[in-house]
Amino acid sequence: MADEDTHRLVAAAQRGDAFALDALITELTPYVGRICASVALEHAPDAMQEAFIAILRGLPALRTPEALYGWVRVVTVREAVRTARQHRREVAVPDLADAPAAGDATLSGDVADVLRRLGPEQRAVLVLRHVEGLDEQEVARLLRVPVGTVRSRLFRARAAFRRAWG
Repeated sequence: MADEDTHRLVAAAQRGDAFALDALITELTPYVGRICASVALEHAPDAMQEAFIAILRGLPALRTPEALYGWVRVVTVREAVRTARQHRREVAVPDLADAPAAGDATLSGDVADVLRRLGPEQRAVLVLRHVEGLDEQEVARLLRVPVGTVRSRLFRARAAFRRAWG
């Protein structure tokens, strides 16, 4: 969907247009789902539900429709981490069809297995840094932690990933 169309949808949804709100949710669902699957793993549906509740509650306060995806990313990551923390036990491997290794099913499964073993905070920094392509400062702002915390989590997450991969 073109940016201008998305801006119009946001404005209409903010005015209470139910059809626009439905179209906006439809547009955002794959994006929110990808983030939740990477961070909350098998609890992704719960995380998505919580993310959409927060998005719908906060949508009227969104001042710039151009910021929609950045704002949705912030809300979604926070809800996915919170949901994953609530369910800190071992979970099934999610479908990571959108992972960079998606062309090789065996490799994709191996990557998913290694990610499953990491804690939600480590998964979040890896996904935001290496899948979403954010820099460390952006990840820190998004997770509301100091840049040094992001760096240490990335260091530990990469080390844990390498150990599990080996």
